[in-house]
Amino acid sequence: MSKTNQNDTYLGIELGSTRIKAVLINNHNEVLASGVHDWENKFINGYWTYAEKDIISGLQNCFKNLKNDFYKKFKITLSRPKSVGISGMMHGYIVLDKNDKMLVPFRTWRNTSTKNAVEFLSPYLNFNIPQRWSIAHLYQAILNKESHVSKINYITTVAGYIHFLLTGSKVVGVGEASGMFPIDSETIDYDEVMVEKINRLFKKKHLPFTVKQIFPKVLVAGQKAGILTNQGALLLDPQGDLQPRVLFAPPEGDAGTGMVSTNAVKPKTGNVSAGTSVFSMIVLNKKLLKWYEEIDIVNTPDGLPVAMIHCNNCSTDINNWINIFQEYNKLINVKLNRNDIFKKIFNNTLHSDIDSGYIFSCNYYSGEPVTNFYEGRPMLVWHANSKLTLANLFKTFLYTSLVTLKIGFDFLRKENVSIDSIVAHGGLFATERIGQKILAAALNTKVTVNKNASDGGPYGMALLAKYIFYNKIKLPIFLAKDPFKNVTGITLKASRQEINSFNNYATLFKKGLHIEREAIKQIKDYHK
Repeated sequence: MSKTNQNDTYLGIELGSTRIKAVLINNHNEVLASGVHDWENKFINGYWTYAEKDIISGLQNCFKNLKNDFYKKFKITLSRPKSVGISGMMHGYIVLDKNDKMLVPFRTWRNTSTKNAVEFLSPYLNFNIPQRWSIAHLYQAILNKESHVSKINYITTVAGYIHFLLTGSKVVGVGEASGMFPIDSETIDYDEVMVEKINRLFKKKHLPFTVKQIFPKVLVAGQKAGILTNQGALLLDPQGDLQPRVLFAPPEGDAGTGMVSTNAVKPKTGNVSAGTSVFSMIVLNKKLLKWYEEIDIVNTPDGLPVAMIHCNNCSTDINNWINIFQEYNKLINVKLNRNDIFKKIFNNTLHSDIDSGYIFSCNYYSGEPVTNFYEGRPMLVWHANSKLTLANLFKTFLYTSLVTLKIGFDFLRKENVSIDSIVAHGGLFATERIGQKILAAALNTKVTVNKNASDGGPYGMALLAKYIFYNKIKLPIFLAKDPFKNVTGITLKASRQEINSFNNYATLFKKGLHIEREAIKQIKDYHK
């Protein structure tokens, strides 16, 4: 690879909930290099957050690791990719003052602190406003009479914030924007009727701004969204190798990049992303008859309406149990890496009982709006006659990781939403077939896992960065003819017995939620 060839590379960086990852691809959509930085949110002063300094240092370390990986493979210092895209965990609340300084620490999607705001906004707008959305965080801050509100000059998400730091452009992609404020899929901009309604509220509260004045400009996939500034280049790469004036794609949310990385952007296609949270995205071919608290209406990166079932809790509980096994292995001096532990324990669930020993697990570390929880208390409950085996235990954990998604998905079934295909990606599906088969049982549909599924959101963002140069054709056509032309995957369908088993567990889970509610009342929140 010559030095000039790096001008034909495309970089995607995604700030996820548990790691920041960068992926560099070439014109053949092959991953040339990657970099990762692990991190975790913290619960501080009543909010799940990441410190501003941790956002910046994590971004820098991730890019440094990408550079090192690229140099190790090609003996070339990465200095000028052709284009870059930033994506991140959707929704949340970052507000800046007139000097572009953060007014309060980043409030992430994981917070369920906007109950009063959404209970007013949803019926007021006749549109479901989830607790995670930026407008919900903003209106809750208004209701709380927080002193910073009157000083707001700009509101954005973590992807929009990083994009602004690197380019100076106050924009977001339409998929990301749809996690901030309702989008009109015809105009591909904030819904004007709802904008006027919110502006009236702002005026009534004597606030010195309107929606359009403080929210980012909405762009669609393929549009140019700014260039890397001198300051931005040094922020991303303090070593000074990265050159400015690199072109940027519109910043997107992890839901949008997940749709791109699974080639699920056409009507009647969908995907499921399973990591810290789990969510399904179904691209609609018709409007829903009514709005549901359990269903978010968002958009693809090119503006099509999407029904999103978002569940705050998925794999955290499984990860913590795996940590216990890692600790035990160290105690008895057994060397087995984390991935091997996952694989062995997940495959062992094939030996579980059909009823998984009648064990109840609740994985709610945070609130779960789909089932109307504003806090969480992870718990494990079993009957004296339950069969507590390792296989049954982890089969229960896997069922629990997807059962809330199934509860939300049942509302889509009532609307007779058409689905031609579901593609799954994320850590829950890293062990071949196990999580995939359980998802197929939960949703009672065929599920495909592609061989490139592990590349995930940052790969999807890299493809969107590449799409800037191919935007004369529609995004679904670009994906089908270019990156996904030869992609293969495994498609599985659950048996009737497996579907019945999951449905039986879902019944048990819903009955057990009253225990969860009582635990929240009785057990103090140790974070506080």
